[in-house]
Amino acid sequence: MCPSTKNQKDANSITYRLTIVLKRLGICQFATMNVVFAVKQYISKMIEDSGPGMKVLLMDKETTGIVSMVYTQSEILQKEVYLFERIDSQNRETMKHLKAICFLRPTKENVDYLIQELRRPRYSVYFIYFSNVISKSDVKSLAEADEQEVVAEVQEFYGDYIAVNPHLFSLNILGCCQGRNWDPAQLSRTTQGLTALLLSLKKCPMIRYQLSSEAAKRLAECVKQVITKEYELFEFRRTEVPPLLLILDRCDDAITPLLNQWTYQAMVHELLGINNNRIDLSRVPGISKDLREVVLSAENDEFYANNMYLNFAEIGSNIKNLMEDFQKRKPKEQQKLESIADMKAFVENYPQFKKMSGTVSKHVTVVGELSRLVSERNLLEVSEVEQELACQNDHSSALQNVKRLLQNPKVTEFDAARLVMLYALHYERHSSNSLPGLMMDLRNKGVSEKYRKLVSAVVEYGGKRVRGSDLFSPKDAVAITKQFLKGLKGVENVYTQHQPFLHETLDHLIKGKLKENLYPYLGPSTLRDRPQDIIVFVIGGATYEEALTIYNLNRTTPGVRIVLGGTTVHNTKSFLEEVLASGLHSRSKEGSQVTSRSASRR
Repeated sequence: MCPSTKNQKDANSITYRLTIVLKRLGICQFATMNVVFAVKQYISKMIEDSGPGMKVLLMDKETTGIVSMVYTQSEILQKEVYLFERIDSQNRETMKHLKAICFLRPTKENVDYLIQELRRPRYSVYFIYFSNVISKSDVKSLAEADEQEVVAEVQEFYGDYIAVNPHLFSLNILGCCQGRNWDPAQLSRTTQGLTALLLSLKKCPMIRYQLSSEAAKRLAECVKQVITKEYELFEFRRTEVPPLLLILDRCDDAITPLLNQWTYQAMVHELLGINNNRIDLSRVPGISKDLREVVLSAENDEFYANNMYLNFAEIGSNIKNLMEDFQKRKPKEQQKLESIADMKAFVENYPQFKKMSGTVSKHVTVVGELSRLVSERNLLEVSEVEQELACQNDHSSALQNVKRLLQNPKVTEFDAARLVMLYALHYERHSSNSLPGLMMDLRNKGVSEKYRKLVSAVVEYGGKRVRGSDLFSPKDAVAITKQFLKGLKGVENVYTQHQPFLHETLDHLIKGKLKENLYPYLGPSTLRDRPQDIIVFVIGGATYEEALTIYNLNRTTPGVRIVLGGTTVHNTKSFLEEVLASGLHSRSKEGSQVTSRSASRR
C-alpha cells in the first residue's frame, strides 16, 4: 500500500471510530448532578477500556489537576496504572511493556506533542482521550503521524474542569476579564469548560444570564453557539422540565469574597489557601516535614467530609471527641484535652495514635494553625465588624467600629484595608460618607499604597454603578419583616449572619420570582415550571461560602438539584488579584471620593 493511501485509511478509520464512540458514550453514561462522580466515571472508564496489563497515565498540566481532584495515586495504582507522566516531559524513558492512557486537553500544543510521540512511540499502544471536542483536522493529523499503528482508541471524555466538591466546580482561571469585557483566550477556555460540564452531566439547558453584565451575555451566547454547532452531542433524553444554566457576574456581589469565613473548608481557603485540595503549611512555626503540605479531600478523608461545612468551634470539639474515644480504648493514655495546644501535644506524644489516625493529626495541625492566626490577627473582632458592614445598616456604629479597629496594632494592613473596602461598598452613596477620613487612617497606620489603591479599585469593580441588584437594602415588605424578626430574636452566630446574594437569587429562581428584566432568557423560550436541575456559573469566581449555600439548598429543597461553578474559587487574596487583573484600578485614584452622585445607574 502506498503511504498516502495508508495515511488516508488511518485518518478515515480513526475519524470514524471517534464518531462511533461519541454516540455510544451518550447512551451508556447516565445523567448526574455530581461533578466529582462525573469526572471519576470518565477516568475509571479510560482505565477499564485499556484492558488488563501495566499502564502509564500521560497527562498535561491541567488534566493532572483534574485527575488528582477525584483520584488518589494509590487508588489508581490499584488499577494497574504504575506510572504518571507529563506529555511535555522530554526525559521520559521508552517502556514498550506499558500501555499508554493519554488524557489531554485538545490544545494545539498537546496535539503537536502527541504527533511527536506517535512518530517515535515510547509505549506499546496508545488510548487517547481528549477532555473536550477535538477537530477532525487534528484527528487526521494524529492518524497521519501514527505510521506504526500504535493508536488503539481516540475518544472525547468531557472532564474539562476541576471538580472541587460534588456540587462545586472551577476552571482555575484567575483574571478572566479586561475591564468589563472578556479576555478572548479566557472566554474560549471558559466556554470549553462550561460546555464540557454540560456534556458530562448530560444537560442541554435553557440559558438565563445577568443583564447588567456584558460578559455574562457574551458567555451565554458562546455556550449557545457550541450547543447549536455540536447539536448531536447534546441530544440527551428529554426531561419533563428542561435543565437551566444561570450565568452571573462576580461584580454583582463583591461583598461575599471580602469576608472572613468560619466554616472549615471556607476558613482553610481564606487563611491558608486551598490549591487543588492541597494546603501549604510550610510556613507554620515548628511544622514537621511530613505535614509541610497536606491534602484535604472529602473523597478520601472521612473526618473532612463530615466537618467541611461545620463551624470552627464544632470542628475542635469533634477532634477532641475522636481523641477521647482513643483514650477510652487505651486507658493508660489519659491526658487532659482542654485546648488545641493540648491536642497537638497529645498527637506528638503518642506515635501509636498518630499512626492509627494520620488524618486526625493532620486536622489537629490545620485547626491549630487556624487558631493561631485567628488570635494573632484579632480575627474574631475583625469578623464581627465585617458582618456588621455586610448585614446591618447603622452607618454611625459601623464607622465608629472600623475607626476603632484601624487603631488596633494587632489588625494587619490586609484586614484593615478589607474593612475599609467593605465600608466603601456599603456606604458608597451615604450622605455622611467618611471614606476620605478612613483612607487617611489607613495611611497613618502604615498600610501600603498597593492596598490603599485597591479600596477604590474594588468600588470601581463592584460598586453601585455596576451592580444590577441592590445588595444592601431589602426592598419588599417580606424581606424587611424577615430582617426585623431576625433582629428581635438575635442571631445564632454573630460571625455567620451574612448570606451571599446568590441565596436570594436562587430562592427567587426556584419560586419562579426571578425577574426576567434582570435575568433574561437567551432566545425565545422560557421555563414555565419550577426548575429542577440548575447549573449556576459565576464569571470572576465563586466562593466556598456560596458553595455552602448550594449545599444547604440541595439538602432542604426537595426536587431541586443545583451545581455551582466559577472561573475560579476565591478567597479575599485571590479576589483582590482578580480586581487588579481586570485593570479597573488604573482608572481610579487613591482616596478619590467614590461617592459621586452623578454616577450613572444601570
